[in-house]
Amino acid sequence: MQRLAILLSFTLLLAPAAHAGTGFRETTLPVKNADRPVHVSIWYPTVSDVTPVLLGETPAFIGQPVIRDAEPMAGPHPLVVLSHGYGGSWRNLAWLAADLVEAGYVVAAPDHPGTTTFDMRKPDAIELWKRPGDLSRTIHALLDNPDLAGGVASDRIAAIGHSLGGWTVVELAGGRFDAAKVAKNCMAEFSPIYCRIFEALGIGRNAASDAAMAADLSDPRIRAVVTLDLGPGRGLTPESLAAIDVPVMVLGAADDVDGDTATKADIAATNKDSGYLARYLPPATTTYTLIPGSLHFSFMQPCKPGAAELIEKEAPGESIVCRDGVGADRGTIHRQVSNMITDFLGKALADQ
Repeated sequence: MQRLAILLSFTLLLAPAAHAGTGFRETTLPVKNADRPVHVSIWYPTVSDVTPVLLGETPAFIGQPVIRDAEPMAGPHPLVVLSHGYGGSWRNLAWLAADLVEAGYVVAAPDHPGTTTFDMRKPDAIELWKRPGDLSRTIHALLDNPDLAGGVASDRIAAIGHSLGGWTVVELAGGRFDAAKVAKNCMAEFSPIYCRIFEALGIGRNAASDAAMAADLSDPRIRAVVTLDLGPGRGLTPESLAAIDVPVMVLGAADDVDGDTATKADIAATNKDSGYLARYLPPATTTYTLIPGSLHFSFMQPCKPGAAELIEKEAPGESIVCRDGVGADRGTIHRQVSNMITDFLGKALADQ
């Protein structure tokens, strides 16, 4: 989705927004040893009354009102880390971040090198096992530096991911991935689009990479997980899913995208992965719902009227990012998802 760079580019419009209360800042995680530089966006509660600006506003996408670099409200606050999908960025779930801040959370979203909109370099892309580590390093940074967001509570941390980000947060909760099995049975068990993306990501291509993918990448600080139409979920081993001991909410798209359009969009997930996850996770701590009217990209940022036509002209075939189910409204979908997530996290983190 690199061709959408001009439409997805970060933009701040100095226009009055509807309300104050959401602070926003960016940082880069410090590089130590074999770490890679990671850009992180942070949303947090603030008492500042400075006029907000619109964050992430583009000709195609609706921005969110924030106060840039505002003084944080004193914590500790519960923390949610977000993980974007393949070719995505922090912008994709900014709408959800804003809702979570209104509920009192600090939210942090790293851009995963190699699989983010403006960095699709293959050496980083094939190191998928570093994605969960990006989230763990983000948690470290916020715990070690209260000035970033007012302080976070070490015992109230959750992770949410869309698409490949959903796979990432399940790994963070204890899931283990069998890359060799996925590669061996790809055409029999998955679609051609899946297999092409597996190849692009180096899944099943060498023993060292497969071993790194199969390692324990969990972070015991994670107390709850939410997946949004994740993929590739079916490569996670049943035994590792059954052993996950934190509450998990699995939200899937109600409908698959048709094969021809999916090929043009290069997506990697279907609701089959969400169903697979729900089948093997512990029933007592798992919530599974297919969101009515949603397609894979319905969980991304809201599109403006006419955005699909604008994107299609700029990048033929990729207007799918603004497509929802027949008769569905993305705003309605987002409200339902947001309400479900805040209710789930409120109970899950309180129970911890």
